[in-house]
Amino acid sequence: MTADGGLETVRAGALTTVQDLGRPGYAHLGVPRSGALDLPAHRLANLLVGNPESAATLETTLSGCAVRVLAPTTAVVTGAPCPVAVDGRPAPWGQPVRLRAGAVLEAGAATHGVRSYLGFAGGVEAERVLGSRATDLLSGLGPAPLRDGAVLPLGVPSPAGGGAVPDAAPWRTPGSELVLPVGYGPRDDWFTAEGLRTLVTGTYRVAAASNRIGLRTEGPALARRREGELASEGMPLGAIQVPPEGRPVLFLADHPTTGGYPVIGVVPAAALSAAAQAAPGTAVRFTPVRSGSVQGAAEIPPPR
Repeated sequence: MTADGGLETVRAGALTTVQDLGRPGYAHLGVPRSGALDLPAHRLANLLVGNPESAATLETTLSGCAVRVLAPTTAVVTGAPCPVAVDGRPAPWGQPVRLRAGAVLEAGAATHGVRSYLGFAGGVEAERVLGSRATDLLSGLGPAPLRDGAVLPLGVPSPAGGGAVPDAAPWRTPGSELVLPVGYGPRDDWFTAEGLRTLVTGTYRVAAASNRIGLRTEGPALARRREGELASEGMPLGAIQVPPEGRPVLFLADHPTTGGYPVIGVVPAAALSAAAQAAPGTAVRFTPVRSGSVQGAAEIPPPR
């Protein structure tokens, strides 16, 4: 159900998309999960405006965005810290603000991290595709990325008394280094012992070509013992695929579900929200998972 009014896009920014928890369960149809890259930031935005975590938010990229609300509502900005303004006047980041009809809410360029999240009471009511309102850049499912002048409806806010809503919540600022736990496999046998050591001892940096599909890296190449390509096989969220140039690519929410380059290891899904906030140039280290240190991840044996 939609409420009166909605959102009019005043400034779309570099890339602003509608995101929710995604559409899991369709990989066999070639459809990735998609959804918010930084799920904790998305959930926090919804919590602060009294929505269920499944409500849709706006995910910005680096330069933020600005929207005009067409009816009174409550909104909040979480995720990457950034200057927030209402009708050109400073407003708090990470705290809900009440907006009059016609007010312009602007999330500025990220001062740390990459992606900010704009939550609105009732959530963004874009049309559902396969049960989700998420924009999937790879498949094209879901609403198109925002363009200046585009209008999106908002849902009806949750009834008062549906649960305590905090005034604000703490948030951790993205660090200067991204440390990602990784378990080897399933195609680690395509790499030399030195290549396996390089993955967990080398220092990489986030490449500018990174996007919602994958975090690309710059740094030392991983030596292979086998050349050529695999027959296309399934690719999970968090897979570290190694293309012919030898530099790891970490698959994120809009990743392809199949591929023919070897996957040397997998990063647990719980660690991927930090990758969502790693700006180009950020140092990246992959650290071997030891038994029991990360729930759901396989243990990495010593490199062969």
